[in-house]
Amino acid sequence: MLRKIKNFIHAWKADMAHLFYGRSARKLFVIGVTGTDGKTTTASLIYHILNSSGEKVSMITTLGAKIGESTYDTGFHTTTPSSFTLQKFIKKAADYRSRYLVLELTSHALDQDRAKGVNFKIGVLTNITHEHLDYHKTYGRYVQAKTKLLKLSETSIINLDDESYNLVSKELKGRKVLTYSIDKKTADFNTHNVKINLPEPYDFNTQNFLAAIAAAKTMGIDDRSIQRAISTFVLPEGRLDVVYDNEFKAIVDFAHTPNSINKVLPVIKKDTKGRLIHVFGSAGERDRSKRSLMGEASSRSADIIILAAEDPRSEKIENINSQIRQGIRSGFSFAESDLYQDLDGKKICFEIPDRQKAIGFAVNIAKKGDAIVVTGKGHEKSMNLGHGEIPWSDHEAIAAAIKKKNS
Repeated sequence: MLRKIKNFIHAWKADMAHLFYGRSARKLFVIGVTGTDGKTTTASLIYHILNSSGEKVSMITTLGAKIGESTYDTGFHTTTPSSFTLQKFIKKAADYRSRYLVLELTSHALDQDRAKGVNFKIGVLTNITHEHLDYHKTYGRYVQAKTKLLKLSETSIINLDDESYNLVSKELKGRKVLTYSIDKKTADFNTHNVKINLPEPYDFNTQNFLAAIAAAKTMGIDDRSIQRAISTFVLPEGRLDVVYDNEFKAIVDFAHTPNSINKVLPVIKKDTKGRLIHVFGSAGERDRSKRSLMGEASSRSADIIILAAEDPRSEKIENINSQIRQGIRSGFSFAESDLYQDLDGKKICFEIPDRQKAIGFAVNIAKKGDAIVVTGKGHEKSMNLGHGEIPWSDHEAIAAAIKKKNS
């Protein structure tokens, strides 16, 4: 009942914001993108294809709002801004005379009707995996929240390979639905019938690329323009960023769900001659049920795991990491950070709550051919240790650790 009241208030605010900013969304062809993982990459690629094709396009994603040549911050840990902030950016896009707007949406924003008043021409769903059950309580409710975008869209583009497909497709009976898949030939867009070359370094992103290609082709963008855009596309900040590449590699990625860790680590492992050292944690006051699954996902590929703080908020870091440990596969031993004299051939999990110290420890033990992967924060510029936001950057933390090691 309390959530229904809160959502009613959110919807009322969205109505007011829509009116206050002159129903600007009606002037735009809006493409909505949602999903547990990959929505920022997919939205960014759709934007890049349209922009490279000479179209006037704006974008609002986790990374901020891109309108014309200007980029605007949308706030800490924010994917979809509040309704008034969202409508303000939509008006800026309309005033810029954008034809298209690419809008990334979370399940929270959809459940709360924060985008009310926006007419979506195309809705894209990347996947629905284990996340946000602290808010939605059940996977079924999570699916319903994500599907809300598709029901608001004239055309839906969904992932035939995803575990959510059967549930989602049932919700969309009688609507215009297009599908994409890596291998399933029954999909409208797949690697067999899409005659566009995808770059090999991004092979773990194939589904995201197919989703973006499907949206672009639905809008009438020709294959040559799409191919040209893909050849110049750079992954968004905090997505597989190689921040150091000398005797060992250091990589930052936003992966913060079991699914994303399961996708990212094997790709890095394949190209790593030495050990894979994984530094990560899990956000406090958020979905606790995913933590052990994150531990399991990491232990599938990592040789050394270092558990650290990742926005613990009011929760104890030790409790969060203990829950992650429960999923770590047998074969791993557990040690304190000062017991690392002989790590060769051993699978070990360390717990170093201080994230800077954890990253410094990873850098200190890294040998030639190793890869350090720091996940969970990605592009974010702050961290919450329980007393509000403080400045933080995984990129800067790695740089500081390497500088200290080399001094």
